[in-house]
Amino acid sequence: MTVFFTADTHFGDHRTINIQQRPFADTRTMDAALIARWNAVVAPGDTVWHLGDVARRPADVPALLAALNGTKHLIRGNNDPEATVAAAGWASTGDYAEITVDGRALVLCHYPFRSWNGQHKGAIDLHGHSHGRLKPMPRQFDVGVDAQGFAPVSLDRLLATR
Repeated sequence: MTVFFTADTHFGDHRTINIQQRPFADTRTMDAALIARWNAVVAPGDTVWHLGDVARRPADVPALLAALNGTKHLIRGNNDPEATVAAAGWASTGDYAEITVDGRALVLCHYPFRSWNGQHKGAIDLHGHSHGRLKPMPRQFDVGVDAQGFAPVSLDRLLATR
């Protein structure tokens, strides 16, 4: 079992294609590519932490979650209304989490932190929200799809980038 991280999928949101200059002609193409890339790296027995901004229409979330491999946890983003949080298919939901993966302390939130719990003891901050536009900080990673090839990413892969 592998643990993966992602954020800012913005399924069904045409505004994200334009604002973030995503390489998709329309939302149907974008959504199909995001689902295919997710399922290409995530196996059914894996775990995925989605760090917010899931989809434009909360009514679409249960079907999207059913189409995506893995056990899915949500850390709410600024574009996730209560209906997205309450959608069937999440193993857990919250606004913030601290977890340990492969012996490493991780702080998970939709928003990037300037400082975080355990920062000076080696803890790693994983976030979304910035769509790959922030200057990297030591032990901080943007796991959003715009920064990660439009697919969830493992901790090992993130750490290998620096």
